[in-house]
Amino acid sequence: MAFRFTIKPWVASALILASCAGLVALAAQAATDGPASVYWSDGDSGRLPDGTKFRLHDVDSPETGSLRQRGGAKCESERELGYIAKEAAVELTRDGAIVISHAYGPDRYGRQVVDLEVGGMDVAQALISGGTHRAWDYDGGQDKPDWCSARSRRAVSP
Repeated sequence: MAFRFTIKPWVASALILASCAGLVALAAQAATDGPASVYWSDGDSGRLPDGTKFRLHDVDSPETGSLRQRGGAKCESERELGYIAKEAAVELTRDGAIVISHAYGPDRYGRQVVDLEVGGMDVAQALISGGTHRAWDYDGGQDKPDWCSARSRRAVSP
């Protein structure tokens, strides 16, 4: 007894269309592939293109987390400044080849503490110079910058 299998014409058409759409999507991705970019979870930490979680060394940015979240922003203005700082980091590293110029090892959250460069420029120093971030000697026990002070809000606000 032979088993005969037939495909309805509409199913065959749908499969052909889906295959063509997939090929077009792959071609579009290949045409736009440039340097992989960094994913920034906030202004001073995120994921490198290879998936490694990182935190910039000796720099702090305002927090973007909720006021109720542990480790989140201390006030709403810090949270607003945090999004400005994050956008500055995104723009600085967009479409650039990211290089780890120095790795310090993992922090208490398992993220790699690193110095990053893009186009030969130190990312942390550029962000500090731009006014959206502050130098912070975390390893030396320096207090975290107060992003809720009026002075900090004036310095960073666009």
